[in-house]
Amino acid sequence: MFQNVFKPRLFETLKSYSGKQFSADFMAGIIVGIVAIPLAIAFGIASGVGPTEGLVTAIIAGFIISAFGGTRVQIGGPTGAFIVIIYGIIQQYGLSGLMIATIMAGLLLIFMGVFKLGSIIKFVPYPVIIGFTGGIALTIFSTQMNDFFGLGLKNVPADFISKWIYYFQNISHIHWASFAVAAGSLAVIIVFPKISKKIPGSLVAIILATVVVWVLKSFCGVSGITTIEDLYKLPSGLPMPHLPELTLKEGQTFFLMLKDLFPPAFTIAMLGAIESLLSAMVADGVISDKHDSNTELIAQGIANIASPLFGGIPATGAIARTMTNINNGGRTPVAGIIHAGVLTLVLLFLGKLVGMIPMPCLAAVLVMVSYNMSGWRTFVALAKNPKSDFAVLIVTFVLTVIFDLTIAIEIGLLLALLLFLRRTNETTEIRTFKNEIDPNDESDIILHDEEKLVIPQNVAVYEIDGPYFFGIANKFEEVMSSIAERPKVRVIRMRKVAFIDSTGIHNLETLCIRSEKEKVQIVLSGVNERVRHTLEKAGFANVLKEEFICSNINEALEKAGQIVGK
Repeated sequence: MFQNVFKPRLFETLKSYSGKQFSADFMAGIIVGIVAIPLAIAFGIASGVGPTEGLVTAIIAGFIISAFGGTRVQIGGPTGAFIVIIYGIIQQYGLSGLMIATIMAGLLLIFMGVFKLGSIIKFVPYPVIIGFTGGIALTIFSTQMNDFFGLGLKNVPADFISKWIYYFQNISHIHWASFAVAAGSLAVIIVFPKISKKIPGSLVAIILATVVVWVLKSFCGVSGITTIEDLYKLPSGLPMPHLPELTLKEGQTFFLMLKDLFPPAFTIAMLGAIESLLSAMVADGVISDKHDSNTELIAQGIANIASPLFGGIPATGAIARTMTNINNGGRTPVAGIIHAGVLTLVLLFLGKLVGMIPMPCLAAVLVMVSYNMSGWRTFVALAKNPKSDFAVLIVTFVLTVIFDLTIAIEIGLLLALLLFLRRTNETTEIRTFKNEIDPNDESDIILHDEEKLVIPQNVAVYEIDGPYFFGIANKFEEVMSSIAERPKVRVIRMRKVAFIDSTGIHNLETLCIRSEKEKVQIVLSGVNERVRHTLEKAGFANVLKEEFICSNINEALEKAGQIVGK
């Protein structure tokens, strides 16, 4: 079973690999590796861990996602979407809790891939995705204000509203030199792509800001601009794998801790699955390829099991880095592997330089990341769509910002499901025919010379126009209960019923049993093979004999006429 769903694209591409393709992949891998340096460091710090953990995640997860994934060009690593959930887990459960939750998420992703749930993930409603992505963007933006303005605040509140109140209460503490570095870095990030699209503006901003801050500190006597080495232990090499140190609270068992960690682990898994498969779909459209979603989920799962063992954080496919890879000629997973190699060299040999990067500059990088994530133009566009869709988007957005991502995804999906059921219920009709049926546009009538198909006396014909699942089943039952007349035969046309669920079967059985007590015979018409098979498996023959399940309306009316004649 595992072999049927796990088919890494690397092995397929290597069969026809060439030196020319390696040259293109090599250059793309180097460029993507350079692009990933500031992002990996920034995401690691913003998540509440550190620069080393961010780089380690990009190396370990980036290598595994490229080597074992189901796409040709996906680049994996830490992303902005995880910052909020990681920070929350660390605050509540510590680093060991994050490690266990990430491993659990990895196992869930493997489970999704093995049981071929990759295609189902793609059906998460678009307003839900935009809502929680926009909420994450605003939350990331709010976490960077302390470093962006150089406020130097300690113990900043975690919740959104309290955080901004705290900022405004301490607005007089702005460190103007830090703010100037942040504003200058942001300007470089915005303007530089107009000069060159090959070199990332964030990297240029970090290099310039690091040099400027070093000059200001060394020769101009400027102090108070915080750098990475002031706050974190500098990268000193690739860490060795280790298991999490379990620190259980008083009265807490291991299984109780796993139960507490399951909701955030599920959120990590869902975020990883959605973001990676969306990235893969976008990449497919650019390179005219088709990814294997189940293999991709399994690779994401393996990456999220391995990453925390080396001290890393959750990872997924990163659409910005993936597009950078494509735009620079990367067409096989080899480019992603080379990108991981570039980051390894940075971790091993450039640790001291990494420590000199100013925190206000990293804040500017993350402010730009949050702006790109916000999708404000999509918000404006969706405001013109049906109000129900926009309501789902706003609710998901507000819940993500005010509460947390787990609640936002759960409530957002629930609202989207309820709206889907309501729309399906509104579009599915229960029709009633009296006296005769017009053969025009009737697919299951056998036409003869007559213009109309006459309904015998004491026979009523009803039609279910749409799928017969729990929402529609209850609607049909209400319609039937409201009809005062008691014909001798009720013909129920089901030619447009594509499928039936257990609630539909139950309601149909209840109708047959009640009708039998009222001495009314039920006849089904136009039942397709799929629905008929479902009824047979459910033992429907115990309440309605096979002779009363007809293939078309002509046969059903003929049967009804015979019953009335008797």
